[in-house]
Amino acid sequence: MNPTASLMCGRHRLDLSYPRVMGILNVTPDSFSDGGRHVALDDALRHAERMLAEGAALIDVGGESTRPGADSVSPQEELDRVAPVVEALVRELDALVSVDTSCPEVMRESAALGAGLINDVRSLEREGALAAAIGSGLPVCLMHRQGEPQDMQQAPRYDVPIEEAVADYLAARVAECEAAGLRRERLLLDPGFGFGKTVEHNLRLLNRMACLDELELPLLVGMSRKSMIGKVLERPVEERLPGGLALTSLAVERGARILRVHDVAPSVDAVNMTWAVLKEGC
Repeated sequence: MNPTASLMCGRHRLDLSYPRVMGILNVTPDSFSDGGRHVALDDALRHAERMLAEGAALIDVGGESTRPGADSVSPQEELDRVAPVVEALVRELDALVSVDTSCPEVMRESAALGAGLINDVRSLEREGALAAAIGSGLPVCLMHRQGEPQDMQQAPRYDVPIEEAVADYLAARVAECEAAGLRRERLLLDPGFGFGKTVEHNLRLLNRMACLDELELPLLVGMSRKSMIGKVLERPVEERLPGGLALTSLAVERGARILRVHDVAPSVDAVNMTWAVLKEGC
């Protein structure tokens, strides 16, 4: 089991002694599964309210699509999308808000507005991101990826087994963050399913995900509605929930502590049922 029992996320304490569900709130016009549905502030707020009522422990707000082939957005455009939503979620719902961003400006402003977590698919590699994260005082999720959204799915390959590549990259990023002053107890890790990985890479990585326990940090996993499900099961985005729930249960069994999902209610049930079984073996 993961040694980190809880995580201080601003004024919220996130209990990680058991797995929790993170609800996805995309405020972009071009996300792969729900682009444009929650761009309006009131729509975003109501969707977040539903996810919290369904059992989400935190809401992950993203203002830049990182789907394969997605275009980049300017810091100001991302901030204009994200900041009003973060402010409303904190003020009106007292929600624990995670911000899915690689942008230093968005990190700083979101922290000032009351966000509790930074979720960076680029692992604080953008110029100024590490300093912004340190200054925020918030915990940070570091994710493995190969390439950038524009090209990451163009024939990805690795010279070592995928689980070794992921573990080595994340260990190096943790070491660099610690050396810069970002304390280890503020870090989470994401294996980065679908980010510069073939279907075979993704399946092997999940099969061997328990090897990441050696890094002794909480794992955040996101596979909801991803193309790996579509390719294995030959299902369009709107028919990937059953496959996603199977992956969610497997991820919990292999040590995931935060599950990042679109469909909160069924995912909470899958997590809780899987955890009930696992607890009997403790």
